[in-house]
Amino acid sequence: MSLPAEPTSFSLAEARDAVTAKRISSKELTDAFVRAVEEARPLNAFVTETPERALAMAEDSDRRIAKGEGRPLEGLPLAIKDLFCTKGVRTTAGSRILSNFIPPYESTVSQNLWDAGAVMLGKTNMDEFAMGSSNETSHFKPVINPWRATNSNQSLVPGGSSGGSATAVSGFLCLGATGTDTGGSIRQPAAVTGTVGIKPTYGRCSRWGIVAFASSLDQAGPMTRRVRDAAILLKHMASVDPKDSTSVDVPVPDYEATLEDGVKGLRVGIPKEYRIDGAPPEIDALWAKGAEWLKDAGAEIVEVSLPHTKYALPAYYIVAPAEASSNLARYDGVRYGHRAAGAKDIVDLYEKSRAEGFGAEVRRRILIGTYVLSAGYYDAFYAQAQKVRSLILRDFTEAFKKCDVLLTPATPGPAFALGSKSDDPVAMYLNDVFTVTVNLAGLPGIAVPAGLTSDGLPLGLQVIGQAFDEATVFKVGRAIEQAAGFTATPAKWWRV
Repeated sequence: MSLPAEPTSFSLAEARDAVTAKRISSKELTDAFVRAVEEARPLNAFVTETPERALAMAEDSDRRIAKGEGRPLEGLPLAIKDLFCTKGVRTTAGSRILSNFIPPYESTVSQNLWDAGAVMLGKTNMDEFAMGSSNETSHFKPVINPWRATNSNQSLVPGGSSGGSATAVSGFLCLGATGTDTGGSIRQPAAVTGTVGIKPTYGRCSRWGIVAFASSLDQAGPMTRRVRDAAILLKHMASVDPKDSTSVDVPVPDYEATLEDGVKGLRVGIPKEYRIDGAPPEIDALWAKGAEWLKDAGAEIVEVSLPHTKYALPAYYIVAPAEASSNLARYDGVRYGHRAAGAKDIVDLYEKSRAEGFGAEVRRRILIGTYVLSAGYYDAFYAQAQKVRSLILRDFTEAFKKCDVLLTPATPGPAFALGSKSDDPVAMYLNDVFTVTVNLAGLPGIAVPAGLTSDGLPLGLQVIGQAFDEATVFKVGRAIEQAAGFTATPAKWWRV
């Protein structure tokens, strides 16, 4: 295989093979990405760049390869969402309250990647504490989507909360990136940036060292440009972890090994409740086309019902804020993080530090969460939402008696203009309409780029699988990728 004109255009799998075969050194590859990150600063994808660390890690990888001691991800430059604690490197969670926090420890997921030989380019921007669907709530200003509509200079959102990671992958600023998904925060930004993102089964990846939003929903996963790359990364991100009681001790398969097995004989469910009023015709057309692709590849298409889907968004926006209000109580201005000046007493210190340190969306969700957990409202709201959650899981259990995976749209539309929904929280929350059910049920789901709108913006399809059956999800995602033949890339307008 000949080297591309720009090393940054490698897929992760191609880069792995080229570095292993010594057709390009890790240092050469990493240096190309370091320069790409610098050139792309107008996109605001990174909160913290770590070029010196990246090049030092790359040199170490080259020494290992020279000695024949290369590891599975040796010398491959990745970006890390700024929700993962990285030892000695600032970790902000996109918030003012943690703007100067430097962790003395490493998250399990990122440590797994370093142990496999990966190189860190830096920490990607994100919605504050992962609360958002557009990457506009970050204390460090919005991330810009690399894509633009045809004949338009309008800046678009990259989705959220993993918008920085999505932009970094889509803009060829890294080979892959980590994301986290609480209600769609990997799959939604992947879909609107023309990239691949998988939320694994809850418990597949350790949450230790990831700044918590909603503990029963949060899950780490990879974001890449190809399904194969996501399969490679998840293999090395996933592990059981004694430091995380919610991580599950089940074997992690070699997802790449079964990727090309095809979908012949698989039953693909089409949930009728995912046909929503007001969705753009292009979404329904792409969904129908996806089902046809899988049918042509040998799968059987069956209609299924998920009757409690209509309650998923309201249930999610009770459960997630409730858990957030508890998790974010630790940020009080006393132990670490932002501390307000001029407080009269300890209560005043708490109030001022939290008021100054948290942005509007985070404050909104803390207030909602505190309200639904308060005496007199707990049973009416939180307890009811948990019952709905159980019913949603039961819906999936029943559906999977008739099919092996589900095929749905990933988002209700393409990327929207920066600022167009920031004053309408409900409109913003509706971006997660196709994704939140998967988190409430703890299932794996992948978003795969499958087409473009009439004005040239990416759209994705979502495959939902059974618990700990990411291997089948990857196979179906790969079949869609092959049939779609999605090769479009954003014009690198930020270089001009």
